[in-house]
Amino acid sequence: MRLLYNANIHTLDEKHPLASAILIAGSQVIAVGEKDKLESLAHGNVEKQDMKGKLIIPGMTDAHIHIQYYSLGLAKIDCETKTKAECLERVAARARNSKPGEWVLGHGWNQNEWSTGGEWPTAAELDAVAPNNPVYLTAKSLHAGWANTAGLKAANITTDTQDPKNGAIQRDARGNATGILLETAMELVGNAVPVANISDIERAIEKAQPILWKMGLTGVHDFDRRDSFMALQSLRANGVLKLRVNKNIPVESVEQANQLGLRTGFGDEWLWIGSVKAFMDGALGPHTAAMFQPYEDEPNNKGILNMDGEELFEHCRKAADVGLSMTVHAIGDRANHEVLNAYEQLRKYETEKGLPHLRHRIEHVQVLHPNDAPRLAQLNVVASMQPIHATSDMYAADRFWGERSVLAYAWRNQLDHGAPLAFGSDAPVESPNPFLGLHAAVTRRRSDGSPSAEGWYPEQKLTLTEALSAYTLGAAYAANAENRIGKLAENYLADLVVLDEDIFSTDPNDLLTMQSSATMIDGEWVWQE
Repeated sequence: MRLLYNANIHTLDEKHPLASAILIAGSQVIAVGEKDKLESLAHGNVEKQDMKGKLIIPGMTDAHIHIQYYSLGLAKIDCETKTKAECLERVAARARNSKPGEWVLGHGWNQNEWSTGGEWPTAAELDAVAPNNPVYLTAKSLHAGWANTAGLKAANITTDTQDPKNGAIQRDARGNATGILLETAMELVGNAVPVANISDIERAIEKAQPILWKMGLTGVHDFDRRDSFMALQSLRANGVLKLRVNKNIPVESVEQANQLGLRTGFGDEWLWIGSVKAFMDGALGPHTAAMFQPYEDEPNNKGILNMDGEELFEHCRKAADVGLSMTVHAIGDRANHEVLNAYEQLRKYETEKGLPHLRHRIEHVQVLHPNDAPRLAQLNVVASMQPIHATSDMYAADRFWGERSVLAYAWRNQLDHGAPLAFGSDAPVESPNPFLGLHAAVTRRRSDGSPSAEGWYPEQKLTLTEALSAYTLGAAYAANAENRIGKLAENYLADLVVLDEDIFSTDPNDLLTMQSSATMIDGEWVWQE
């Protein structure tokens, strides 16, 4: 047994919110309370550890991450720069150290953050700095890609190449590809890039785990596909998976899942099935999020709607018949509206067929029409949101959505209506560091203090406890795991994070540099400073 005492424990358990000691046996919490009482419960060999007044909180979960792409991306060029010139210099540096013909890969650029007025970059600019290598850089949003001429050639993209469904090859006045690929068109170049095999992915995830532990993460909800799932299963079988993983499956697999009778929750406490993931639209940055009204700077563009509510409902029905919940990517107000319409039909279908009302989710919920704001709560749909998106996107949202931004990234609005909140990062779109998400949720400011001391639409700010709950209790609820993780209480799994500072009493800006001094998963220290 293990007894941690002289601690400042915030359990997030309503029945016993504060404690100074926690008793652990094997992988489980036996009790939380005061040292003297817990010592009387202990028996056999007890390892006692004086925590010297440090803060202990439940382990946090990133409720939306692409674990394969995040892990593999750690070896890519970091293209999240303040200027295009800096991004190009990083590409040039990598190209200089690469063999001729070897792919140069990067991620994170955002033309809306550069001083070029949102102007798209071009293949020619990459050609100039990497003349001997194919280059492919994914945008921060993961909804656009930037390739050089060699990269386009490797993908066989010519003036005659047709735009794929729900995607676009950006072209100049002569019909030539500019190097920018939107939505499904990204796959044209992406499929030409050498594919990492399952072993590569396994090694990358194993290397990424300590990085995530140091950030205070003990679990993730993964939104990558088959190869990620296979790698995670192998890691689990070999006993080296040390993160709790709720694994979502792509909507293209809903038929096979239905035929197999696969259901939400199948698995164990380390790796279990979550929901069926569908995409309703694109993203704000590339103007592909589906909107009711046009973008402020493009009067003829309302984004891309991948399907309507009726088509989505057909996928929902097939999932519901075997006990699989749904989760749908929706950014724009039109996209969220169509998802809510489908979920309204789904709730009626579940009732008519005597099926359980499962925990369906919307991923992102970035902007809502005012009439739709209360509907997630009314339908008991989880608002799976990423606070750090708000501080990254606020200027773009004001510029492209205008007054509609009053209900953009509106966590307080959803919480007040009564919708369950689950917070994540969408990494590698953003950093998976939950402390950056907590800072965004409680301040709605960037690290430099912009846009103001009050924050962007400050009425949407959360308290620290509310935000932390979305990374713990809310994430656990969304994953059907609230009976074993999300709080520190009797019979719960011993997943916890130790912090040198009390985040409940420090300046919110301290969250920007916060990290775990020790992380425990399953009753064992996996990370210690």
